[in-house]
Amino acid sequence: MNSPRDIADLGSQNQASASTHTVRVGRWVFGGRDLPVIAGPCSIESEAHLRETALGVRQSGAALLRGGVYKMRTSPDSFQGIGEPAFQFLAQVKRDLEMPLVSEITDPRQLPLMIDVVDMFQVGSRNMYNYELLKELGQAKKPVLLKRAFAATVDEWLKAADYVLKGHDQVVLCERGIRTFETSTRNTLDLNSVAYLKAHAQLPVIVDPSHGTGRPELITPLAAAAIAAGADGLIVEVHPRPREAKSDAFQAIGFAHFTALVDRCARVAEACDRRLAR
Repeated sequence: MNSPRDIADLGSQNQASASTHTVRVGRWVFGGRDLPVIAGPCSIESEAHLRETALGVRQSGAALLRGGVYKMRTSPDSFQGIGEPAFQFLAQVKRDLEMPLVSEITDPRQLPLMIDVVDMFQVGSRNMYNYELLKELGQAKKPVLLKRAFAATVDEWLKAADYVLKGHDQVVLCERGIRTFETSTRNTLDLNSVAYLKAHAQLPVIVDPSHGTGRPELITPLAAAAIAAGADGLIVEVHPRPREAKSDAFQAIGFAHFTALVDRCARVAEACDRRLAR
């Protein structure tokens, strides 16, 4: 596969997207006409919690399930995920719900435990510059969801993707917002990057409006805007009881909210001659 960096001057904004490369995760494809939505909790709290959440998001139209086994947190006293005990039930939940699992990997030493259960490895913002981890994921030959670091330029983000691309080409970029002087939201969701990457790069790009805003009332409109800007999918934090979430409770949304988000984004996708994958 070619480098994800600039491939040509495409001229008019109305020309076809340069992002023709596709990435398959289970039966879902990123980078085509259909737009998969990844949804679930920031962190898996228990088997019952994961089952309840997976069933709720699947019924609302999610294609893939997200759930953190290991979580990198700013404070060492914050919930870090349940860790290894999750592997006692993850595979069975996946089979029962028939949903591929997207989960964050924070250390190369976690690969042996995760490789047979996780369908797509998520690299979080803090690990975008963890080049040793990226090299290992390039050798693991499984799809990688690479989040943009919260202060990274697009070029730095693409160079990070190159570390994985040295091993395989199954990489999806994820815009999750950057830190700016603005304090009304957790981050500033940079939809410029989505439009830019669709015009100048070959990798699929999805958007995380949960981290991008950190405010539940903004997640749906920014998700719809991301689809309009050309995003190849979404990843959204959903919890059965958002205020009780052990991670990122302030930005998690409930099932009814997620259903409304999916319905609105489906209409926007249809207007853009695309469709949500459900």
